[in-house]
Amino acid sequence: MHILEYENKKLEEFNNYLKGRKVAVIGLGVSNIPLISYLHDLKSEVTVFDNKEIDQIDNGLINQIINYGMNFSFGKDYLKKLEGFDIIFRSPSCLPIVPELVKEAERGAIITTEVEMVLELTPSKVIGVTGSDGKTTTTTLISKVLEAGGHKVFLGGNIGFPLFTKISEMTPEDFVVLELSSFQLMNMKISPTISVITNITPNHLNIHSSMEEYVEAKQNIFLHQEPEDLVILNYDNEITRECGKIAKSRVVYFSSKEKLENGYIVDNDKIKYCQNGLRSHILDTKNIILRGKHNAENICAVLAATKEFVNQETAIKTISEFRGVEHRIELVKETENRVKWYNDSASSSPTRTIVGLNSFSRRNIILIAGGYDKNLDYAPLAKPVLDNCKELILIGQTADKIKNAVEKEMQKDTTSKKLGIHKCDSLLETIELAKTLTNKGDVVLFSPASASFDMFKNFADRGNQFKELVNKIV
Repeated sequence: MHILEYENKKLEEFNNYLKGRKVAVIGLGVSNIPLISYLHDLKSEVTVFDNKEIDQIDNGLINQIINYGMNFSFGKDYLKKLEGFDIIFRSPSCLPIVPELVKEAERGAIITTEVEMVLELTPSKVIGVTGSDGKTTTTTLISKVLEAGGHKVFLGGNIGFPLFTKISEMTPEDFVVLELSSFQLMNMKISPTISVITNITPNHLNIHSSMEEYVEAKQNIFLHQEPEDLVILNYDNEITRECGKIAKSRVVYFSSKEKLENGYIVDNDKIKYCQNGLRSHILDTKNIILRGKHNAENICAVLAATKEFVNQETAIKTISEFRGVEHRIELVKETENRVKWYNDSASSSPTRTIVGLNSFSRRNIILIAGGYDKNLDYAPLAKPVLDNCKELILIGQTADKIKNAVEKEMQKDTTSKKLGIHKCDSLLETIELAKTLTNKGDVVLFSPASASFDMFKNFADRGNQFKELVNKIV
């Protein structure tokens, strides 16, 4: 079928369904703003909800909603008027367990998200990536490998652009590549054709009611797959390894610890493909720009996800030239005395900071950490900090939790080195202090192990402020 001849009947039917329907849009985030115009064009009866007060919302957006003649409900009790809707598009931050949503679902309303409807309505092959760590790098690199192989790719979910309004441009020959969070996956009743879980470790426990709820949300990425579909799992992570036992689809594992009979492995700095015990060399990690064993594992997932669509030479070339994603062990500056300053602001949990610490071979790191408290356990971070760091600089709500965990570890092991621990009141202060503590060849790593919302808009804002200050002060 020629691309220009393709007609998306499912999208056409859904558009017809939306005409004149009562539709709620919860959250004025990036993904829902284009959706509002789309629904207006279809003449849906739209009400917009957001927990921000009206004076906190962009004036242009407010004017747009008013000009469209849409109803709206903002502020503290914004969901009080959530009643009698045919379909509700929730933002990822508004979980489906919210009582008002549960009540509407029980009444018969369809509760969905922008990204779930992309999965339902796209004719394209969908590759979805989730995980506690590494999903942005893996998702981005999958899209770049596919593009290098000559495919048209729509990148979305947590990154890229909102894709719902792009569905009409998609064809069966194209690919949709999605980064999916646990919040997006909660209650999802459809899974991508190819799914990747990089790992599952405790995260977002300030929002999810339990670790079990968090894991169950992640598992939706593969639970609704067909037998011919594919799920790619981290064999070294106990939770994702067990996921393979309940998958209905084909399973491919990757590992940096085990010599798998089948799958992808990292073996002595080499990435290999294993088939029935036979191992073929693909790539030497010394020849790639990305740092760390965790990125070698991410590359294994990328190779597995793209194997059937892109030749190996093209994939290797693309992977080798990939410089990484902003705010993830990103080199900001190297001084004349070879001190390297790295921005790892995306590391918002202890496990991600541990990965960052282990990406450097020398134990000469000055770590800047701390931020918003997501109710995570910082005890696992203590030993990696002691093993890899010469100084620890703390900031934000979690400063005392991290400090206590590290001091407890120091008391346990009296033979371990004593670590200088410092607390600061601002990001500027941490950088100024770090500058005075560096010696030739040291690494300054900004890897907070915490969320950003106590002092910054998000991790990108936090990382950008760090880079700006480093370039100004250092």
